[in-house]
Amino acid sequence: MHSDRQRERQRGFSLIELMIVIVILGLLASLVAPRLMGKLQKAENQTAKTQVEMLMTALDSYRLDMGHYPTDQEGGLEALVQNPGGDRWAGPYLKKGLPLDPWHNAYHYKCPGEHGDVDVFSYGADNQPGGTGDAADVVSWE
Repeated sequence: MHSDRQRERQRGFSLIELMIVIVILGLLASLVAPRLMGKLQKAENQTAKTQVEMLMTALDSYRLDMGHYPTDQEGGLEALVQNPGGDRWAGPYLKKGLPLDPWHNAYHYKCPGEHGDVDVFSYGADNQPGGTGDAADVVSWE
């Protein structure tokens, strides 16, 4: 009788029980993972949109001080964080420096822009023009 109690205490999970738990965890992961990935993609796109808006605000402040948007000769977007040479520069216009997009690429800048005075944009996750989903361009003119 004493040995029966010891066997009950030492008894572990059977292989079938472990397999059932693994299958259940796999099913849960397959249901949850796609939803989380969709949320991540949406968050990255929203971050890029917010950063583009922040860059546009900083560019407008630069224009108010300097009388024009930064040119390529002045360093483009770099002129928002480093004085390109001018007595009227009141920057830095970005407190934490020039951000990278959520996919770790630099934002693109055109002055004059094709869609406005200036264009600021990211090519998305693939860093190529066009695309859909997380590869879609994030632009200042939309």
